[in-house]
Amino acid sequence: MLIRAGYQFAFEACVPTPLILMLSVRPERFGDLATPHRIMNDRSIPSHDYRDAFDNICTRMNLPAGMTRLSCDFTIEDSGLPDRQSTGAIQHEVKDLPNDVLIFLVGSRYCETDILSNIAWGLFGHIAPGWQRVQAIVDFVHSHLTYGYQYARATRTAYEAYSERVGVCRDFAHLAVALCRCMNIPARYCSGYLGDIGIPPVDVPMDFHAWFEVYLGGEWHSFDARHRVPRIGRILMACGRDAADTALTTAFGSVRLASFKVHTDQAQSFEAAHTIPIRLAA
Repeated sequence: MLIRAGYQFAFEACVPTPLILMLSVRPERFGDLATPHRIMNDRSIPSHDYRDAFDNICTRMNLPAGMTRLSCDFTIEDSGLPDRQSTGAIQHEVKDLPNDVLIFLVGSRYCETDILSNIAWGLFGHIAPGWQRVQAIVDFVHSHLTYGYQYARATRTAYEAYSERVGVCRDFAHLAVALCRCMNIPARYCSGYLGDIGIPPVDVPMDFHAWFEVYLGGEWHSFDARHRVPRIGRILMACGRDAADTALTTAFGSVRLASFKVHTDQAQSFEAAHTIPIRLAA
């Protein structure tokens, strides 16, 4: 399967402002790119990439004063299969985890494991460790929170989402991540593209999506508390401890987001990927 994806942003800066973008696909998907992935701008602003501590691709540039438009359009190959289900995947003892996985067991900016620990053990302590326990956490978060754009708040933490029982996809991911960590299951927050492939079209503007991955059986596995069921066509951009590590854009000054459009669509062929209509946000 081929998927065409990308975005168009417009930023307005009052003065020259440094900007970091975390909008490139993860290195493990480089081999799937059918066309180059390039971040373009309409003002010939130079930029360069670097890798952060989580191996995410970050792009640095200096926005001049005024309006700047950024865009990206690429085609990527995908298996066309739903998220892999490994129901027999085991939960490792903490003593057996790789060193680089341990950071995904501890609390972070948006995932307060200290506050949620007793709640988590009360809810899931009786469930067998491993895949079943993670699925129980996904099921709980999915039913416990009510989704809606009107509930979006950039500062909401996992515990606040648990208490308020509302949120957007990042809140679903944060709560699930925090509950997994409380149960000694390494979990990391993920951001990327997820289109309406394999499901009835959703009549809402396309946006980037947040989900999470857990480390079971020596591998990372994707879970999605917002949608609950396996989905087709995830394109991972960044992962980290929580949304603070995977911010789409970080501006070191006052910048206004003037417009925001994202597209993600299936194409039947490479040629079609460059001629089919693109679903754009309103």
